[in-house]
Amino acid sequence: MSAGEKARATAEQVVGKAVRKVAHALGNETTAAKGAALEARGKARAATERPKSGLGH
Repeated sequence: MSAGEKARATAEQVVGKAVRKVAHALGNETTAAKGAALEARGKARAATERPKSGLGH
């Protein structure tokens, strides 16, 4: 995983979590769900890239 891809995955997780928490606090469940989806996409991106770095080829 390149540094840019790792940064993008981390950024998606952080932004998604922030959006989710603020929207949930304000009672906007639709936006909270979108934030949760963004956070999940960031986690999935990080998870799919992780095995490539551990192969050692």
